[in-house]
Amino acid sequence: QVQVVESGGGLVQPGGSLRLSCAASGNIFRFNVMAWYRQAPGKQREQVAGITLGGSTIYADSVKGRFTISRDNAKNTMYLQMDSLKPEDTAVYYCFWKTFDLQSGYEDWGQGTQVTVSS
Repeated sequence: QVQVVESGGGLVQPGGSLRLSCAASGNIFRFNVMAWYRQAPGKQREQVAGITLGGSTIYADSVKGRFTISRDNAKNTMYLQMDSLKPEDTAVYYCFWKTFDLQSGYEDWGQGTQVTVSS
């Protein structure tokens, strides 16, 4: 199986920056799809950024130009660099990692890390 652990959340003022990390361990196969989601109080979980099977990055319109998703293959770690943070970015952020090959596959969600943007 695969297990992911997030870190890096916290309290930041509007306009500030944070970097979230998502470390994967266990069985990491050849093909991987990864994403960051967030869930604000009273709202549904939404995808904010992802890395596709081909390695392309995708972003929700609300974070384009401010958030950057990346991956360090050697460390099996995914990052979300969040700049120019706004109060509406306040949410619990979750990482999702799906790893598979032609015979098998696993996926896991992180436990969530709180990001609070407030003055």
